[in-house]
Amino acid sequence: MNLTQNYSSYTEENHKVWAILFQRQIENLPGKAIPEFFEGLKLVNFKPDRIPDFAEVNQRLKPLTGFEVVPAPGIVDDALFFSLIADKKFPATVWIRSMEQLDYLEEPDMFHDVFGHVPLLTIPVYCEFLAALSAMALQHVDRPDVIDKLTRIYWYTIEFGLFRKAGDKAKIYGAGILSSVGESRLSVADESIKYGFDVDHILDTHYIKETFQSQYFCIESFEELVESLPKISEAIEAMRKQLEEV
Repeated sequence: MNLTQNYSSYTEENHKVWAILFQRQIENLPGKAIPEFFEGLKLVNFKPDRIPDFAEVNQRLKPLTGFEVVPAPGIVDDALFFSLIADKKFPATVWIRSMEQLDYLEEPDMFHDVFGHVPLLTIPVYCEFLAALSAMALQHVDRPDVIDKLTRIYWYTIEFGLFRKAGDKAKIYGAGILSSVGESRLSVADESIKYGFDVDHILDTHYIKETFQSQYFCIESFEELVESLPKISEAIEAMRKQLEEV
């Protein structure tokens, strides 16, 4: 994948779309997102009125966790996606939605990929989990049924995870929520269904692409994700053996 981010090709409307989306979420997320997200925004030095330049972002990001952002044309296949992330390269789309698409997109654009994901890539323990989960998935890319299960873990953590310590209100760390004005409000509201982080429960839970999630899973710390990796691996290996015996 040799795509580059041709930064000079972005129009003033492209930058304006970024500015509108950025400002809307900066006003919306305080009290809803984890503090580490806002710290990450500062560390990668996102500008409120200009699309981030991946080369500049990587100069700040890579020394922190070893991760870097690489340009992608859009959704990439599982093998490439997991191999990139296992190698600490996060694929991010280079296109951004139009003014007419501010509130709804069928597939993730740059605002989701960059605003939602990149600030969290400044957190070493989060990156350890992300890279290890991707390396695990890379071992099973020949089995779509197994990949579907591992995608559920990715979905309910990296994309739509919530953070909640005992006695505290839930806060957002999932990129799919951080980049969505509607879901960032719904997910932490009292009426949303929230469960504790449970590997078996997540593996048995289908995820939703077409609309907001109907339920969320809450971790108490990012260390909890890393500590869950052996159990995820054990469950996936057991599932694979069972499927091979059928």
